[in-house]
Formats: sequence, C-alpha cells, structure tokens
Amino acid sequence: MHVLPLLLLVAGSAAVAGAARRTPVPAPLLLVAAGLVFSYIPGVPVYELDPEIVLPLVLPPLLYTAATDSSYLDLRAQLRPVALLSVGYVLFATLVVGWAAYLIVPSLPLTAALVLGAVVAPPDAVAATAVARRVGLPSRITTILQGESLVNDATAITAYKVALAAAIGEGATWAGGIREFLIAAVGGVAVGLVLMIPIHWLRTHMKEALLQNTLSLLIPFVAYGVAEQLKASGVLAVVVVALYLGHRAWEVDFATRLQEEAVWKMVAFVLESAVFALIGLQLPVVLKGLGQYEGTSAAWYALALFLVVVAARFVWVYPATFLPRLLSARIRKREDNPTWKGPFIIGWAGMRGVVSLAIAFSIPLTFHGGEAFPDRNLILFLTFTTVIGTLVVQGLTLPPLIRLLKLPGRDVQAETLAEANAQAQASRAAEQRLDDLLTDERNALPPPLADRLRGVMEHRRNAVWERLGAVNPVTGESADDTYRRLSREMIGAEREVFVKLRDLRFIDDEMLRTLLRRLDLEEAAAYRETA
Repeated sequence: MHVLPLLLLVAGSAAVAGAARRTPVPAPLLLVAAGLVFSYIPGVPVYELDPEIVLPLVLPPLLYTAATDSSYLDLRAQLRPVALLSVGYVLFATLVVGWAAYLIVPSLPLTAALVLGAVVAPPDAVAATAVARRVGLPSRITTILQGESLVNDATAITAYKVALAAAIGEGATWAGGIREFLIAAVGGVAVGLVLMIPIHWLRTHMKEALLQNTLSLLIPFVAYGVAEQLKASGVLAVVVVALYLGHRAWEVDFATRLQEEAVWKMVAFVLESAVFALIGLQLPVVLKGLGQYEGTSAAWYALALFLVVVAARFVWVYPATFLPRLLSARIRKREDNPTWKGPFIIGWAGMRGVVSLAIAFSIPLTFHGGEAFPDRNLILFLTFTTVIGTLVVQGLTLPPLIRLLKLPGRDVQAETLAEANAQAQASRAAEQRLDDLLTDERNALPPPLADRLRGVMEHRRNAVWERLGAVNPVTGESADDTYRRLSREMIGAEREVFVKLRDLRFIDDEMLRTLLRRLDLEEAAAYRETA
C-alpha cells in the first residue's frame, strides 16, 4: 500500500471515530458504515486487507492493550466460562457452521466449509471490548467477553490451519489436529511464561521512561514473533505476557506509567479506527471475484449463514452456563445462581471482526500445482457478510437490549465507596510514614512544607468522599468538581502570564517550556485526584 492511501485511511478513520464520540452510535459501527460508503466513491483507493500485515502487525498490539487493561484476578475467577467460550465454543462453531455451510451451499466441499466455519468462529477482541466499554455491561459479563476475545483467536487460527490442511489434501486427521492445537496452545503459554519475567525485569531496571516505553511498544511484536517462529500460538504468548505486565504495572515508575497510558491509548485508538474502517472498505474487493454466485443466491447464503452463526452461539452459551451448575454442587455453592438474561447478552454479543476477514484473505488462491481453492471468493463474501451482519445487527441492538432487559449495571455508588475506603486506609499509612520520617532530623522540614504534604494527602483522602456528598445547588457541581474547575482557572491565569513574559522577552522559550510543563503536571494531578 502506498503512503498516501495509508495516511488517508488513518486520518479518515480517526476523524470518523472522533465524530462518533458525539453520537449515540458506537464508533465501530459508524466506521464500518463509513467504510462501506467510501468504498464506492470514485477516486477512493482500493484497500485490500493483507493478512501478512493484520495478523503479525495489527493483532498483537490490539491484544496487548486489551490484555493489560484486563484484570488477571477477575479473569482467573471467571476461568471456566472464559475457557468454555474461547476454546469450546470456537471449536463447536467451527463444526456447526461448517456443516451448515456444506448443507446450504450445494457446490461447497465439506473441507472448504469447515475452513469457513473456522474463519467465522471467533468473536472479535476489538469489537467486544469497544462495545462492552460503550454500553456499560455488568462487570462479570464484561470480564467473560474480554477473556473470551483474548484467547479465542488462538483457537480459531489453529482450527483454520487444520481445516485448511484437510481442504488442500495434506492428510490432516483428528489426532493430528488435536496434537497441533495442544502444541500451539501449550507452546504459546510457555513462550509467554518464559518471556514475561525477563521483560518485566527490564522494565523495572530501565531508568529512562522513554526507553521503557520504547520497550513497551516492542513487547507484543517480540512475544508474537518468537511464538510463531517456534510454531506456537503468538496470540496466547502476547496475552500471557500482557496479563503479567498489567498485573505488575505498579512496580514500574510513575513517569513510565503516565507515558505508557497515553501512548497505548493513541495506538489503540488509531488501530481500532483503521481496522473497522478497513472492514467496510473490503466490499468492492469481496464482490469483485464473486462470479457465478452474483445475485440472489449469494444473498440467501449469506442470510442463512448469519442466522446459523447467531443461533449456534445461543445453543452453546445456555448449556455452558447452566450444565456445570447442575453437575457440580461445588459450583452451585461457590457461585450465584445466574438468570437467563446474562447468558442472553453473552450470546448476543458475539460480534465478528477483522481477524475473521484476515484469516479468510489468507486462504491460498491455488494449491497442488495450480488447482484453485474451491469457492474461495464465496468464502470471502460469506465471511464479509457475517462480520458486517454481526457488527451492525448485534452491535446496534445490544445497547437497547441491555436497557430492555434491565440488567444491573455497574454500581457507581458502591465503587466510589470502595475507592473512598481504600484511599482512607492508604492515607492513614502515608500519614504514619510521614510522621515516622519527620522524627529523623535528616528529614527536618519547615512547618509550612510539612503542612503542605499533609494538606495534599488530606485532599486526596477527602476528594473521593466528596463525590458521595451533596452538589452545589447553584452550579450542580460537587465540591471536587468545583475544586478542579478553580484549580484550572488559577493555572490558566499563571500560564497566560508566563506566555506574556516570554513575548516581552523577560524569559526565553526554554524557560517557558519548563514552567508550562510544571503547570501541566499540576493540572494533571488536580484532574486525576478528582476525576
């Protein structure tokens, strides 16, 4: 791809994603729609999705940022439903969707149909995370969906490789497929376990935040590349490393964490936006080679396959939710009894995404000396329509469905109370530590400076409690909102004076940058203490 089309893709998708923040429509859906529209505007370049770019260069950073934002402890607590969805459901969907495609499309061989089943089996990590954040799903459901989307790509890619080997006549067997799956899974986890400790050691022993964040940008590619080189699952290697680093992020210095958060937010925003726009832009590429299936037959195949994909997820989710409870008294004792609503949302939240398209585009054109892969263009078309259908139909209806079912969302009051209690305990520990330090004459401070330390600590302790209190009857602000606003006004006044002094040549630009950075850090601190 040339530089200009790539720049247009990044800039255009970022602009659409930015506009989506001002609408009730989730950004992924608006980006896909924009891609579909722009794909037929004369003069817009043809963007053919390249699996050699998406799988090794786009998927690792997206998985890394999603995994570092996830909770290892929460995922461990939901290990059973996550495993049943990320492994069991993907294999089940591969077989069911593949068999259904074989019955629906008369000319499609069973082996090629299983390839299609593996391609459309995994819900997408990017889509699930983006929609879950937007609609405010209950924390347990969000954890399950995020955990599923982190691991299921590894299952799907392995299932695809086995099905592809069978389709092109390389003698794939059930035993060989199980062996390949185990090697990929165990190998990917092993690579992640081997890499995570030395990488974390490097992160904690580097003294420069700039170097630490350069390493951070390389980590997902290193983990993915090493695992794939060893014929293991790069996806699992990235997830294992990222979960460990996210769990131990508190051991890295504050400057690295601040920079890293900003850097990865930007990377995730750019990649997610471009990925969803790319999905819509694939329509001309997919339709170009449809050939004999053009017309109503391809549309009927697409509709039938979409319905099978949606139905198969419900067929798996409900037994996977309730059967373990029926069979195990330990599970019944340990876990609350679920209602039908949670599994329904999990079943309806199975949006497909760019990984399915990337895998589909990696299907070879020919094999065995030039023999064409059976119905490759139809498989691409059905993958595309399934991805679009799940994103649009399920993505658009998920928010109103959650409201209709009246699922309990996050308890903001309880979370704020827990935060306030945690801050109170931490503040008491900090106050005790300060008192102990001040008893040593080496730490002697003038009373005003010691009082300032105590004042900052006191404000941190009180700010969370104030969010639970009454609001200003005139402005509608809480006390911490007013504090933040006044702090910004004061800092803004200082900033204007510094700029004016620079313009009058009382200070130079280097000193201005130093002073402005100090104000920026103070403003960031005021915002973080009250946000």
